[in-house]
Amino acid sequence: MGTATLTIDLDALVANWTALDAASGRDVMTGAVVKANGYGLDAGRVASALAAAGARQFFVAAAEEGVAVRNAIGPGPAINVFSGHMPGDLAMIEQARLTPMLNSTEQLTRHFETLPGHPFGIQLDTGMNRLGMEADEWFAVAEIALSQRPRLVMSHLACADEPHHAENAAQLKEFHRLTDGISAPRSLAATGGILLGKAYHFNLTRPGIGLYGGLPFDAARPVVRLSIPVVQARTVLPEETVGYGCSWAADRESVIATVAAGYADGLIRAMSNRAVLWHGPEPCPLVGRVSMDLLTVDITGLPEIPEYLDILCPAQGVDTLAEAAGTIGYEVLTSLGGRYKRAYTGGPA
Repeated sequence: MGTATLTIDLDALVANWTALDAASGRDVMTGAVVKANGYGLDAGRVASALAAAGARQFFVAAAEEGVAVRNAIGPGPAINVFSGHMPGDLAMIEQARLTPMLNSTEQLTRHFETLPGHPFGIQLDTGMNRLGMEADEWFAVAEIALSQRPRLVMSHLACADEPHHAENAAQLKEFHRLTDGISAPRSLAATGGILLGKAYHFNLTRPGIGLYGGLPFDAARPVVRLSIPVVQARTVLPEETVGYGCSWAADRESVIATVAAGYADGLIRAMSNRAVLWHGPEPCPLVGRVSMDLLTVDITGLPEIPEYLDILCPAQGVDTLAEAAGTIGYEVLTSLGGRYKRAYTGGPA
């Protein structure tokens, strides 16, 4: 087989959700963020596994994503849309029974005029300056918005992955200022916010990256393995170069494996000459530039030519690989390419 295999462990995913649910506290509902096609792992498969484990609140970025999740999990669980009620979303929101998180007076008006009585939530900006109503806008419409009984009032932390960052406490204080005294359920914490402690949990938490094995949830079980087949191996003599631009030269006689994945599969060029692949417990450095479809890897230390090498595995999670590329685990996961054969283990019977 000439394409790589991406194996997704749904039991590990569920175990991570269960752990974050427990960390959220007995009286707090724990949802799940499944945007970006379930962080690249198939939102339908991910949401179905989590729904079977007890998740009843899901979060997506856009209405189109919400429709796909609804088709997978059926009626019952709430599917909340971070981008709110955008122009053209009316039919999707209504037919798929989505709950838009309204981000502005304009969205509030659109929703109330076109879908009166349909569930909605409110997103507030507490300092991130990205999505949500700012304080003055919120206070101008809060009375009418709250009279229609929003399903959720939420905000989002900018620095939750840095526990000691002063902005965490500042945003928490602002969220209290904007929402204390309301009867609607409240939500502030994603994965990092859960780990900040009980003060950030409110009524509902929304773990995302931690479900998929990423930081800042360092106790997460690994969810993905990416195994890449070896297409060819060759001996390279001292001072011979490998790959585009001749960016790597052998300093000894070396065995170089060419494996079938590249930047078209989400393994970005910034990994060139920096990333490591693995054969069991043995590290094998990526040498030369990442090209569109191929990587070249130094396997001189292996006793034989392997059938495949792993670039994501228990020895190397998404954040370790991301560090080699100068990025974050989120980008590694959500960039995983469409050419991979996806295999799922565990999950609902």
